Amino acid sequence: MGYTNPILPGFNPDPSVCRVGEDYYLVTSSFEFFPGVPIYHSRDLVHWEHIGYCLTRESQLPLRGCRSSGGIYAPSIRHHNGTFYMTTTNTTGGGNFLVSATNPAGPWSEPVWIRASGIDPSFFFDDDGKAYYLTSRDFKTGLPISLCEIDLETGALIGESTSIWQGTGGSYPEGPHLYKKDGWYFVMIAEGGTEASHMETIARSRDIRGPYEPCPRNPILTHRYRNTSVIHGTGHADMVEAHDGSWWIVFLAFRHAGYGLHHLGRETFIAPVTWEADGWPLVNGGDAIRLDMDVPTLPQVPLGPPRGPDRIDFDRPELDLSWNFVRTRSDVRHRIDTANRRLELWGNPLTLDDAATPAWIGRRQTDLDCTVSVRLDASGIGEGEEAGLTVFYNDNAHYEIFLRVRDGRRTVGVRRKVDDLCVISFEQPFEEAETTLLVVADRSRYWFGFGTDTEAALDNLVASGATRFVATEVHPGTFTGVYLGLYATGNGHDCAKPARFGSFSYDPFIRRNAGGRSIPYSDKTPLGTLLGDPRACEILDRRLPGLTGKIDRSSSALAGPLSPRLAMMLPGLTEADLRAAIEEISRL
Repeated sequence: MGYTNPILPGFNPDPSVCRVGEDYYLVTSSFEFFPGVPIYHSRDLVHWEHIGYCLTRESQLPLRGCRSSGGIYAPSIRHHNGTFYMTTTNTTGGGNFLVSATNPAGPWSEPVWIRASGIDPSFFFDDDGKAYYLTSRDFKTGLPISLCEIDLETGALIGESTSIWQGTGGSYPEGPHLYKKDGWYFVMIAEGGTEASHMETIARSRDIRGPYEPCPRNPILTHRYRNTSVIHGTGHADMVEAHDGSWWIVFLAFRHAGYGLHHLGRETFIAPVTWEADGWPLVNGGDAIRLDMDVPTLPQVPLGPPRGPDRIDFDRPELDLSWNFVRTRSDVRHRIDTANRRLELWGNPLTLDDAATPAWIGRRQTDLDCTVSVRLDASGIGEGEEAGLTVFYNDNAHYEIFLRVRDGRRTVGVRRKVDDLCVISFEQPFEEAETTLLVVADRSRYWFGFGTDTEAALDNLVASGATRFVATEVHPGTFTGVYLGLYATGNGHDCAKPARFGSFSYDPFIRRNAGGRSIPYSDKTPLGTLLGDPRACEILDRRLPGLTGKIDRSSSALAGPLSPRLAMMLPGLTEADLRAAIEEISRL
């Protein structure tokens, strides 16, 4: 039947998975966002529902003073003797720890701290009942991948740590997981760094402490040489044997949006694994990972409604699981007024520029093309205060459309903040106390609008900002992805009254107004439109190898599908070739 990658789109990196009977549970990294370590449930490894978080209390997740992309690094989840165990590293303070639960939706225990240096910890439970703890990049001992027996009740390590493998020579050997199959112990790790050179390698031994011999086909997973693919950075993987005996590998990757950049964050993908006659695993038959995977799957069991427009009317007393805070929630005064279907958010002295906890809540952007809108009642906004809708990467990179009051006048404006550059690209007086704020996104730009309702806002796009300036590659040392959020600020003081938000809508498509008017697009040529669709790019790559890798997708120089420039780049290309590819794309 096949499936579509990524299985968890948007900021969902460093996946780890375990199986209990015919149920599957998966966790991903959360860095500075709260609650921490989202946990997902599936019955088929393809359709996932968000069921909770492993870290929901500040006693579990102290993040005050956390830098952007600090906090919680790669978690690992395992199930043993009726209990779920999750281990991770809080790089902001405390180091490695574990929490446990009998119900994966929570609540999870208080942390059991583990005196093991390094990051990316993982558990392994052997047949003799012993539990082992793996870590990587141990800065105290210098061990790349280390193994030690552990007491799960106390977190105490038993005996000496053993360095079991150095990797194949790639940079940053990390993310270790240990498996046992057919009498062999397999250790699988990520190498090459979590960028374009990312890869997954594996080694095996008859003894858990080694020596380990590397697979002759390493790396078993990488896209480092697949320049024309929209999928890059594949690695940091975990494997699971399904209840039907098939094997699968989950891993992070990211989708390029153009310019060799990505802004949605590292996402969770999946691919089938087969075991060859020589006893080594083969990922996806050795083929490239695709967005549309035409491979046999488990019987598919959709969980929840199909993906589509998501409207939140704030008619329930608690926020949906999709919403996050930054660093903590205790500093954010908020209340859901269910009677009037709105979220009330009191601004504090902090702004979105502060590496702390502003009055902000956000949800992941999961689609390159999407439309987001929210109704804002700003009647409570006082002098020097503001509230609005933000495209938020971190405190150093964000765009927002806002209402604010300065010198007794209310204005509507658009701000773009990138590193030490900050510009108000649009601002004008605004007499109304209520409006709809709008963001429309495609792979290259965000557009900002406002109006009496969504349709009016679509007709009133007043400013834009490039996605590339909120991309990971532009901000070295960061590992998250774009959130779409609501915020309020007193710009130095606490707000006495709240900003009131209602009817938040996320639509995974570019919306057009009632008259069918198109949202501006960065390249409106026929070829440019095709290159704006990742699935179309895959078909073009297969039918016309090298095409998308040779074309600047943002260029308007391509006047038509068979312009002289295109013919020069791909000698021998015929109109029939392109027509055949377009015909296949039209059937998507």
